[in-house]
Amino acid sequence: MFQIKCLAVWLCLLPLFLFAQPNVQLANVFSEDVHVKEYLISEKYDGIRAIWTGEKLVTRQGNPIFAPKWFTDKLPRVWLDGELWSTHNDFSFIMSTVRKQTPVDSEWRKIYYMVFDAPDRERNMTFEERYKRYTRLLTILDLPNVRPVEQFSVRNNEALHSMLAAYVNKGAEGLMLHRKLARFERGRTDNLLKLKPHMEADAQVIEILNGSGKYDGMMGSVLVEMPSGIRFKIGSGFSDEERNSPPNIGDNVIYKYHGFTERGIPRFASFLRFRDTRY
Repeated sequence: MFQIKCLAVWLCLLPLFLFAQPNVQLANVFSEDVHVKEYLISEKYDGIRAIWTGEKLVTRQGNPIFAPKWFTDKLPRVWLDGELWSTHNDFSFIMSTVRKQTPVDSEWRKIYYMVFDAPDRERNMTFEERYKRYTRLLTILDLPNVRPVEQFSVRNNEALHSMLAAYVNKGAEGLMLHRKLARFERGRTDNLLKLKPHMEADAQVIEILNGSGKYDGMMGSVLVEMPSGIRFKIGSGFSDEERNSPPNIGDNVIYKYHGFTERGIPRFASFLRFRDTRY
């Protein structure tokens, strides 16, 4: 009986060992009091976060990513952090490709691993040193589907916002700021900041609302609830395909907005994408 109980406990704990959540840095939101000279800046890629542990490719939650063997075979035996990405405004294709348990070779040929960090806990390197490290490693390897993310410096906030506008005009999601002299730090940290032309948040779908006119018989909007309990509708930003295949009640959606109304409702809320909790 004791052995059976031990086996039951082991089976319950097994997923935790198989899919242990990796140590990753998570970004805070940029604020205007930040001294931008202390940071290196790069494009924010609208893809799927991927951690190369030196042996396998996993999501930030620790779930396996089933990339083709040729995609990971020649990656170095070191920890890499980056984004699986194809091109601007292509998130649906990226998600569809990466989430398949049986990878489709022709789809993965269009995917790039955009590496923006290479933490080395033993040497406790600064980000500036890690940037040089991953750039050197990947330049030597010269793999067609693996690219080192270039980092820049700017003089002041005005130059930063000019750079943001230029990148967004090219289709980028925004910018990332890494503090140059920061050591690797797990979790949310001001050593890593994100800057976008709008704000983003999650909300839970409470109700699917029918459309009218050209959207009659399709989803017109969704009623969602914020963590605070405030409810509001999101009706813009959906493609016809997404309106024909609406989310389920209880699913989370990511929306963009521009500040709040006096009632605390996100202003000009527009759908961005569905939240897949595995990624």
